[in-house]
Amino acid sequence: MTKITKNRKAALEKLEHGKMYKLSEAVEMVKEISSTRFDASVDIDIRLGVDPRKANQMVRGVVTLPHGTGKQVRVLVLCTPDKEDEAKAAGADHVGLDEYVEKIKGGWTDVDVIITMPSVMAKVGQLGRILGPRGLMPNPKSGTVTMEVGKAVNEVKAGKIDFKVDKFGIVHTSIGKVSFETPRLTENAREFIQTILKLKPAAAKGTYIRSIYLSSTMSPGLKIDPKSTD
Repeated sequence: MTKITKNRKAALEKLEHGKMYKLSEAVEMVKEISSTRFDASVDIDIRLGVDPRKANQMVRGVVTLPHGTGKQVRVLVLCTPDKEDEAKAAGADHVGLDEYVEKIKGGWTDVDVIITMPSVMAKVGQLGRILGPRGLMPNPKSGTVTMEVGKAVNEVKAGKIDFKVDKFGIVHTSIGKVSFETPRLTENAREFIQTILKLKPAAAKGTYIRSIYLSSTMSPGLKIDPKSTD
């Protein structure tokens, strides 16, 4: 049997068993029970009433959190030379094309987001087996295949995130850091939830949002009342 740590035991003692928390109340409690020595991420998990195996029930999209994620996002822009200055001016961490394609083929994937252009997708497409499993493959639907590379970099740095329901019907993402003020975390969470609601597939039957949980790195999860997220 796994031994419960002192910090986790203390956190569990502060929670009411079986309670569904209001969103802002859950945010306050997550901040209170977080015990890491670093600025922990605050994560949200939403279980949906969809079958991800069916194309007409896939839930995928992008959202720009109003207060960002608090994370330093490392961005690689794979582009032609005429777009390099635009990408660098926007704050891209790595900019280039052929040299980075070769680095990735060699196993390098030390970035969080890759942005590219339609005209170079033939080269980027060769990297699908490496980038796909890591969630790094650029996609027009997420805005990471575009001629406006500078704008795309700015959006990602400002808190734009790409999300997709997993095979278990769960959408998971980070909505900020424990150090964020409660209203900012609450607004980020509400923006994400509202985006999920707007993406409800027409083919989805029954209850769409089955459950919502909020937690921080290494903390217990708090169940949220979906009615409190409007």
